[in-house]
Amino acid sequence: MIDFGLTEDQEALQRAAREFLAAECPPALVRDTAGDGDGIPRALYKKMAGLGWMGLVVPEREGGLGLSTLDLALVLEELGRAVAPGPFLPTQLVIAALLRAGTPAQRAAWLPRFLAADAFGTLAVSEGGLAYDPAGIQTRAKKAKGGWVLDGTKVFVQDAPGSDVLLVAARTKAGSKETGISLFLVERATKGLKVRSHESFDLTRRSGEVVLKNVVVPKTALVGKEGTAWPLLLQLLDLACVGIASDSLGGSWKAIEMAVGYSKVREQFGRKIGSFQAMKHIAAEMVADVEPTRSLVWFAAYAFENRPPREAARAAAMAKAALGDVYSRTARRAVEMHGGIGFTWEFDLHLWFKRAHANELAYGDPVLHRERLATIDGY
Repeated sequence: MIDFGLTEDQEALQRAAREFLAAECPPALVRDTAGDGDGIPRALYKKMAGLGWMGLVVPEREGGLGLSTLDLALVLEELGRAVAPGPFLPTQLVIAALLRAGTPAQRAAWLPRFLAADAFGTLAVSEGGLAYDPAGIQTRAKKAKGGWVLDGTKVFVQDAPGSDVLLVAARTKAGSKETGISLFLVERATKGLKVRSHESFDLTRRSGEVVLKNVVVPKTALVGKEGTAWPLLLQLLDLACVGIASDSLGGSWKAIEMAVGYSKVREQFGRKIGSFQAMKHIAAEMVADVEPTRSLVWFAAYAFENRPPREAARAAAMAKAALGDVYSRTARRAVEMHGGIGFTWEFDLHLWFKRAHANELAYGDPVLHRERLATIDGY
């Protein structure tokens, strides 16, 4: 018999994460961080590092907690519930790449810094086309004396403005096929690398365009074997989908709680609006919409490291597609329950509303992932 519930330790982890973030990451902190240059509340991340969150899935021998992807998803759910700013998920993607394909020297150089929240990383893949299409990666990496020279442009790179290192997907062999794609660790301070911040409606996270012009990196910057990075890249993108879906699950529940809480205090015609049948229907529909998605997210997190690659990819795509729709729909309904004031700057709900729509698009929208489900056995 399979138990699909959480263990006592996982329940304790999620409960502790919720309590910690309620105290340390209130909406006031999110608002303050929105005005900062790189959008990283470093004091908060130092405390998170002290709890071991930055190294949740890092093996104990490497200095981490050695927990599972499901444990990571539970923490990401609580981060989404608090609309916590900063590059937590992007840094986890770089950590995952180093754990799977990094050299001992690369792990020794970066893992301690990531785990201590002294440095942050992100994955730079998209060039404006479909992230899951190898033909969309045309940034070039040419061999040079003692290393590589990278040229190209990446767009919509999540948390690029605050990242200290970027994991860049580039072609070491011309063409449009899966073969010839490699991954490189490129430090932010490298000559020829420029990051231009994007103007975004989501105030809780930063994204940017990364321009690489004659960027020279040493041969030790190559992660894994030359030209064989596509399967690893797909894994990282699936982990990103699980992470965004987890964030969306937590945000959805918080939006429901805020809407229901408001309906219990707001009065019209001498009655609390929560007593109106129409409001009850909306609240019930929101809960009925969100609750079934919990199992999708938890299974996708479990499948990521316990099921065959294609099954794990299907689970990640289903979770991302479902939560992309559900979070946006739930946040919209929550705003409607508040009335027009729900979208004003004075009310915090707009932070969740905007994050919901940013999550819907991040790492592929629901349409893309439903198309993936139709063809996933073929790639």
